[in-house]
This record gives sequence, C-alpha cells and structure tokens, in this order.
Amino acid sequence: MTRNTGSNLSRRELLKGAACGFGGLRLARLAAGTVPVQAAESGPGNVTVPKRPFGKIGLEVPILGLGGMFDIPSNQLMLHQAIKWGITYWDTADCYGGGRSEEGIGKFFAKQPERRKEIFLVSKSCAREPDEVGKLLQRSLERMKTDYIDLYFLHGVETPKELKDELARWAEQAKAAGKIKWFGLSTHQNMESCMLEAARVGWIDAIMMSYNYRLMHQPGMQEAVAACRAAGIGLTAMKTQGGGPVQQDSTVEMELAGRFLEKGFTDKQAKLVAVWQEPALTCICSQMPNLTILAANAAAALNKTSLGAGDLELLKRYVADTRSSYCAGCGELCRDAVADAVPVCDILRFMMYYRNYEDPERARGLFQDLPESTRRRLPTVDYAEAERRCPNRLPIARLMREALTLLG
Repeated sequence: MTRNTGSNLSRRELLKGAACGFGGLRLARLAAGTVPVQAAESGPGNVTVPKRPFGKIGLEVPILGLGGMFDIPSNQLMLHQAIKWGITYWDTADCYGGGRSEEGIGKFFAKQPERRKEIFLVSKSCAREPDEVGKLLQRSLERMKTDYIDLYFLHGVETPKELKDELARWAEQAKAAGKIKWFGLSTHQNMESCMLEAARVGWIDAIMMSYNYRLMHQPGMQEAVAACRAAGIGLTAMKTQGGGPVQQDSTVEMELAGRFLEKGFTDKQAKLVAVWQEPALTCICSQMPNLTILAANAAAALNKTSLGAGDLELLKRYVADTRSSYCAGCGELCRDAVADAVPVCDILRFMMYYRNYEDPERARGLFQDLPESTRRRLPTVDYAEAERRCPNRLPIARLMREALTLLG
C-alpha cells in the first residue's frame, strides 16, 4: 500500500524501499510524496498523522489508530514507530491473542512508563455483567502495567438490549475510581440499531463500528452516524477495507486500481481516504501487523489529496459489482431466519478473516470456539429463508459448508 501526491510510488516500489532500509519517518514521507529525502531525515517531530476532535470526550485523537491484533510482545518496534508517526490511539481487548496483546503493551509501558501519557489507550471487555466486566478491567490494567484505560468498550455488542442501565452505573463508578476515563462499545453486527440506541441512552461516550465505502452510503448507517454525532459520541471505524467472506473478481477492480494509482493511492489507501472524508468519523482503527503496512497507512493519513466525485462513483460501481461477496453485518436477519441458532454472521466474519485478512489461524481459532454441536450442524441446516432475506444475496448455505471445510 502506498499513497503520495508528488510521485507515484507503486506498492512494489514501497516494498523495495522498505527492504533497502527506508525506516521510520523517511519511509512514510517518501511514500506520501510530501517532502524530499533531506527533510524527511530531519526528525520525527516534523511529521505526525493529523488529529480530529473525538466527540464529547473533548480531546483530539489521531485519525489513524493501531489495532492490537498482532504479536505485540514480539513486535515492540511497531509501538515505537507508531509513536514517531503520531499513531498514539492504541486499541486492544482482553481477548486478543489470549491476552498477549495487552501483555505486549504492558511490556512496552514497563520499559518506558513515561510514554503512557502520550497514548490514548483503548481496551475492551467480552463480558456483559458488571461484576465480570470489572474483573476483566482489573486484569487488563495489570496486564498493561497502567493505572487507567482512556476508553473502555463493551466488545462486540450485537443488539441494543445489551446496553443495560446497570452497565451505565458500573461505568460511572469505574470513572469515579479513576480506572477508566470514558466508556463505549464496539460493534460489527446490527451496527445501525446499536448506534441509534447508544445515541438514545446518553451514557455512551464512543463507538467503534464496522464502517467502510460499502456501508457509508446506506441510509440506515447515515442515520446512525448522524444520531451519534448529534449525541456527541466519538466514532472510530473498523473493517474499513470492506472485505467479505467471498473472494470475487470484478471487471471494475482493475479500473479502480488504475485510477487510484494515477492519483498516488493504492486501492487500499483510497478506501481509507473514503472513510476519512466523512467528518463525523474521527479515527480509523487498522490492523497493521508490520512496518510496511504501518508506513503505507501513515502515508495515506498524511496525504492531503481527497477523492473526487468520479472516484467515489467508481467505488459505488465496485460495491454494486461485488455486492454478493460482502456480509453487511445485519445479524438479526440471519438469526431470525435460521431456526437452529447457527451464528451465521459470526461465521461469515471468520471467513472474512480467513480470505481477506489472510489470517487462517485466527479464523480457525474463533470457529473452534463455537460449540461442536453447532459446527456439526452447519451442512444440514436450512438456510433458504436467510438467503432470501440477505440484502446482498450471499450464498449462505454454500459458505457454511465451506466454513466447515476450511475452518473445521
């Protein structure tokens, strides 16, 4: 991935530059094409990714955040480099890597405790009952060698019913105790209804949700974003590449790539830029497991070039052309249509990790966490009604069989 305004570095050229020793800021600024080499060598203080106000929280945070789903204990250099580029929004969760993600951040803070104040630290709880949430919070604090977490999320909220009043009271107590500063939720199923409920209840400070060029023009998502903005809720986007459980070639794809390369983007960078053009979105949380991707995404954040109407129209054509490859996260439709309680939306997400994230280990691990009885039933369930209701007409029955073969 690359992006620049002054020159058209290809992905291959960027990778070659990385291999030849373009490290740190020099790589990012060369990739961005914003300054000559001499200026890029002058120090890390000269270039950091931009910031935006984060809802009613009252802070500005970087528009690019570091997703914590990689081997942080063994990749401490990533954290050092992220700080140099101003990528100081760090996102993790109690369940990432079986706790190793948080432990890796703790390893960093143990060696450099003075850096803690520079980081906007985000973690998440997979629990829902207040007592259990509190236990996981305490464990996260201990793992990360910190006294507080800036933003604490309920992880993977799927329905508005999960936003219970007792959690609001718990959050206020945790804030009063100085253990968290702000409280919110992450969601990649039924995002719109969860966001609307969060805007209604009034005690959610921030949300991280699936949001990309496929979803951003849908009326329901636009309504949810507008409601959150009016409520002062800070918004972080994830799943911004819009990949799905099906790999599908498109006649528009080459045209898309060529057009963006002419503007100095790769298609991956252009998809980030499309999200940043929504002013209600503050930050993109991106999984960046190596320095090449970190540099390319930082370059995209530094670039001032925006997408024009023609670019956005081409993205819309690509969305229409590949519609049946993407799960939009409307899990309630599948849940109501499948009588055997098969978590269709979750399994499609695992397939996305396998095919688009190229992370088979993670995909298989999540799939194996499902009850064995559920996995065994996948080929025999009737998915006809779910396929009929699916807005993108995904071949759900076929994908469930493939999931059992690939991930079972």
